[in-house]
Amino acid sequence: MATTIFSSSSTATAGLPKLDTIRRSGSVRLRPPPSFLSLKPRNPAGFGASSISMQRRSSISSITAVATMSMSTNFPRVKLDGKAVAEEIGDEITDEVTRMKDATGVTPMLAVIVVGDKNHSPVHLENKLQACEAAGIKTNVVRLSDDSSEEEVLDCISRFNEEPSVHGIHIQLPLPRHMDTAKILTAVRVEKDVDGFSSLKTRDEEPPFKFPSVIPCTAKGCMELLYRCDLRIKGKSVVVIGNGTDTDIVAPAAAYLLQRHGAKVTVVHRGTENLKEIIKQADILISAAERAYLVRARWIKPRAIVIDTGNNMMTSHLGSCHFVGDVCYEEPYEWASVITPAPGGVESMTTAMLLSNTLLMAKRAL
Repeated sequence: MATTIFSSSSTATAGLPKLDTIRRSGSVRLRPPPSFLSLKPRNPAGFGASSISMQRRSSISSITAVATMSMSTNFPRVKLDGKAVAEEIGDEITDEVTRMKDATGVTPMLAVIVVGDKNHSPVHLENKLQACEAAGIKTNVVRLSDDSSEEEVLDCISRFNEEPSVHGIHIQLPLPRHMDTAKILTAVRVEKDVDGFSSLKTRDEEPPFKFPSVIPCTAKGCMELLYRCDLRIKGKSVVVIGNGTDTDIVAPAAAYLLQRHGAKVTVVHRGTENLKEIIKQADILISAAERAYLVRARWIKPRAIVIDTGNNMMTSHLGSCHFVGDVCYEEPYEWASVITPAPGGVESMTTAMLLSNTLLMAKRAL
């Protein structure tokens, strides 16, 4: 069953994390980590404008992607380069980490718990660790075997919860099937929950969604991508596809944020009836269904914006593994005006937001 969240923009801010500014020695002021909550689109294009532009402001290089929008059926398409935007954010985080070290002597540290190596990509994990290193964020990685017990994982979390030098705890997902994922994720203390899974504890409360710790990384990354690429949200019809599980935080978090920014949002999941008809109404489609090739070309509204967060492992008949998105990328690309390739479009943004949240937690701990 689809859930519609009212389109009127809420003025409530109780559920949003405060972006702390820290003073030390009465003079040094640290800026908050990059966040769309404090950003305004540089030059909002919207759907009816003549162009969409994306600028990467970097001392090393400049990347500009520009496409003219046509009202005909043969309009050009734009691929949203999440990697370029993530690099821009990474540069901003690196600068702020340096400022924090110089001002306070404290270096942000992220603890990473990895259970087994069968259910996730080592490349994705390595990308996160490399991003942390590049930004100057320390990491403490604990690797457990596939047959580890829940108690072993919970004990590891407990030790990191008590370690003052650790500012954030990240659990590499998915976990082995014999483990209670929700139980493990919510064992992380709120003040170290860089992934935002503490919101699972409040999902049945009012207002509909709260952020006890931080905004979940993928949802935050989607919003950053929309804003930094000057894609208008207000007044648009948005469909968010969740995975329908008890640990889904991407769909409800993204829906709540989009609604607060003036969109009319409909939340569905991969088992929703009439899914195709609902998707056809979307000006913006965000898919976090975790189902390979769920969305087909004929379901996409012409000139829609498609953000695919899917990162689904598939095994070929030869036994090799590769990752694909929720959307049949080669098909919808002929329909959508703007689309993120998957994997690669949102994954880098999620990693950038993990770094941003770690930095925020480190500031709050001062």
